[in-house]
Amino acid sequence: MAHGKISLMEESWKILEEYHIDEDLGFALPNPLEELPGDYDAWIFIAKNLPELIENGQLRAEVEKIPMLSIDDLQGHKSQRLAHLVLGYITMAYVWDRGDGDVRKVLPSNIAIPYCKLSEKLGLPPILVYADCVLANWKKKDPSGPMTYDNMDILFSFPGGDCSKGFFLVSLLVEIAASPAIKAIPIILSAMKRQDQDSLQKALLDVVFSLKEALTVFQEIHEYVDPKLFFNVLRIYLSGWKGNPQLSEGLLYEGVWDTPKKFAGGSAAQSSIFQSLDILLGIEQIAGGGSAAEFLQEMRTYMPPAHQNFLRFLESGPSVREFIVSKGGAGLQETFNQCVEALVSLRNYHLQIVTKYILIPASQKPRENDTAEETTGQESRGTGGTDLMNFLKTVRNTTKKSFLKDR
Repeated sequence: MAHGKISLMEESWKILEEYHIDEDLGFALPNPLEELPGDYDAWIFIAKNLPELIENGQLRAEVEKIPMLSIDDLQGHKSQRLAHLVLGYITMAYVWDRGDGDVRKVLPSNIAIPYCKLSEKLGLPPILVYADCVLANWKKKDPSGPMTYDNMDILFSFPGGDCSKGFFLVSLLVEIAASPAIKAIPIILSAMKRQDQDSLQKALLDVVFSLKEALTVFQEIHEYVDPKLFFNVLRIYLSGWKGNPQLSEGLLYEGVWDTPKKFAGGSAAQSSIFQSLDILLGIEQIAGGGSAAEFLQEMRTYMPPAHQNFLRFLESGPSVREFIVSKGGAGLQETFNQCVEALVSLRNYHLQIVTKYILIPASQKPRENDTAEETTGQESRGTGGTDLMNFLKTVRNTTKKSFLKDR
């Protein structure tokens, strides 16, 4: 029996390892590198000094002076992820600069060419994505200390003081708090295969607990992120060039493509964790169609390829929902509903956060002309280019429809 349990755990880790999922951190990149080889010092210098360079009006000139660098010396996944994060920061800063409407529509070839080559190698788009600024943008102050806000920092910041640190670290800590739910997935799949309802129920309770833990961590955002700074400063640097009237045609990547390209900005919809749980629980966010489904499907292409493959792996697997409906007793159905309830609670809370951090600041912004309503509509869109409240309500409502009814 003990041997059976060991081999089951080994099988579970093999599945997670194959899809670049860490035992303790889930989809977050474990121990990201902080430095690139010396040849890339010019990139690192700008990324580390973004707020000062922007404030002094020197950012764009410094970026334009960077020599053309090859990506050939970026050996290994972690080095490439750090470079993608660095070039993402530089690109956002170059395009938006002071965030005052003076927007650049062409990314110079000395950044565009290596950025696009590296993006192709990693299977990521050439824009700052969630996998960069949240999952690969952190370090421990004391390497032997705990994974807590007080013992952590981010590698790079945008203007807005500690707003970047608060937003990115709380997002990361929510991911980590929810990661035991991902760790439970291979156990859930194995339990169904073996028709082991006790193991299935225990693993689903692990999912419930981790989602409740994630909600508790999410509430720390109020302590560390100021709504006005987030809305008026940080949000600008996370905005993309798809569905954005300031770059209605997209961004021209000089020396790479002859026409501008449109890419969405970083968005929580690019997190693999909640799409994984939707698939696991048979919550049909994508199968139902509509604009929310299309956006979620598109956001998968902004995830690291190994994480996209994990979602496909789950989609090709057995249905937990169908197993419980056909074979589960009342206790198992109740546990399943607790999983759904925990996801609904997180999504309700996300709606509250968006109201506080986007809708209220947007309504308080002074207006200078008659197009206030149109401007407010644009400013209440997500950084990914969506009509944020409608999107989040659709996702929440689809989750609510997934409760198993009493039979």
